Amino acid sequence: MRVVISMNNDLVNEVRSKVDIVDIIGERIPLVARGKNFFGVCPFHDDTNPSLSVSREKQIYTCFSCHATGNVFTFLMNYEHIDFKQALKYLGDKVGVDTGSIHIKNKSTKFDNLYEAYNLSLKYYQNNLNTKAGHEAKKYLLNRKIDDDLIKEFEIGLSLPTKDDLTKLLNSKNYDLVTLNRIGLSSDDHDIYNDRIMFPLYDVSGKCVGFSGRIYKDNGQNKYLNTKETDIFKKGELLYHYHIAREECRIKKSVIVMEGFMDVIRASSIGIKNTVALMGTALTREQINLIKRLSNNIILCLDGDDPGQHATLNIGNMLLDDGIETKVIKLPNPEDPDSYILKNGKERFEGLVESAVIFSDYKMESLKKNVNFKSDEETANYIEEVLKETSKQKDPIRREVILKRLAKEFDIGYNTLEMRINSLLQEKKEEPKENVTKKVISRKDKYIKAYEQIIYFMLNNDWVITQVENERLIFPTEVMRITCNEIIYYYKKYGNINIADFYTYIQDKEDILNFLNNILAENYLDGTSKEELDQYFNVAHKYIELLEIKRLTNLMKKEVDPLEQAKISEKIRKLRLGDS
Repeated sequence: MRVVISMNNDLVNEVRSKVDIVDIIGERIPLVARGKNFFGVCPFHDDTNPSLSVSREKQIYTCFSCHATGNVFTFLMNYEHIDFKQALKYLGDKVGVDTGSIHIKNKSTKFDNLYEAYNLSLKYYQNNLNTKAGHEAKKYLLNRKIDDDLIKEFEIGLSLPTKDDLTKLLNSKNYDLVTLNRIGLSSDDHDIYNDRIMFPLYDVSGKCVGFSGRIYKDNGQNKYLNTKETDIFKKGELLYHYHIAREECRIKKSVIVMEGFMDVIRASSIGIKNTVALMGTALTREQINLIKRLSNNIILCLDGDDPGQHATLNIGNMLLDDGIETKVIKLPNPEDPDSYILKNGKERFEGLVESAVIFSDYKMESLKKNVNFKSDEETANYIEEVLKETSKQKDPIRREVILKRLAKEFDIGYNTLEMRINSLLQEKKEEPKENVTKKVISRKDKYIKAYEQIIYFMLNNDWVITQVENERLIFPTEVMRITCNEIIYYYKKYGNINIADFYTYIQDKEDILNFLNNILAENYLDGTSKEELDQYFNVAHKYIELLEIKRLTNLMKKEVDPLEQAKISEKIRKLRLGDS
């Protein structure tokens, strides 16, 4: 996410300086103090071991695996999928700093016109619902207990029975039919949606990127018509209500995963807003990562019918394989959250949330279905399946509790069960690991490391900046030269420098940002003395000499004049003697 920032730098730095990055990140992922830094599981890649380091002293974070790095602004932007202005406003409100005078202009993207087309369509549909033509649809919604407040909250609208009103509107805004067909709003010269209640679908940042149109008359059509996948709408990469649920999930410290958007809307009607919906029963890797960003406390609340129970098992297994033990709300068959809340009310549903069972217990209970416990063979097979599930448990205490329960329920010796589960655990240890191709890491020689260390010293020690200027170092790459110049400029303009504030300054300079991330991931030294710095300068100068020797050597190979060869050879000799 890149932004062009037109701002009072002092004000931005004031917000940054009043916020503790450890507190902000710690509200979102568990952090453990280790030495002077804090460590947690990185949310920006599939991390199982704590590889994210957060420095309270420097007010930055760094992942030593995926090299995600930045300050409190960049963390919020990447974690919450928000822009700089939203991050700044959120933090300013948190510490009581007025950020209203800051102007941030978002860079345009190639999809801006598509977002605008959907935004215009959203307003068009919303307006339709509040006209005379929307009277019947509005009545239908009210009968479904979706009142004006919910209609406004979820921006529900209506497509008209006419065939081409929206297409004509968008045509008048310079959208051609080819584009409208491609993004799923038109088909040839006709509107895709006709006479349907329109539920907008949003991406993770809250932009409308699609619709789900529902019939409200019995006209023989499919109940729902969803936007096809487009450049901006990828069903498997989104969760319904995600952009609204983020803050509520943080407050409640949990997220409830539901099956459809009507379930989320109904839950919201009783004040339960820490909910997201899959818009189906499938779960993708992208959606798992989004759910993990909301909370580690995940509660599944899918439909109570057989397909819903099957989906609960599939999704629970996927999350368990990802190291997440979820909980499950068991709805009666064939209820879904929408129908259950309508029939039973807020308190009964909140009771189900409070009594949600651990997924492994839910799964073991489901294994009992259709088992004839009068049959020794079926009973033995059931116990074997339970033991296999129990072997997946990381907590040895929980494994022991399950074994004791099995021993008591089926009158089997605890030692027998313990021997079998130990055998299963041993089998898991001996399973051949997948052949994972190791990431090729580009090794840096001592010279490049010396240059990077010097730049890192500049970011941590103001006096080093002056020393580098006086030394007139020649940096071997363009990004090093530009970064050095930017550090010097920043220091001269503001009188001091620290990494956290410098990060904000370079947010729109992608090459420098990537280079700085790379340096911070190397875990270079913070402080230095004049004598140590001179040693790094010597290594840096030596590298430039080696590059010049290499250049002259190649030049000499191409030179045919013996006299010119001799001159070049003498230059090389002097460089090697240090007499350049």
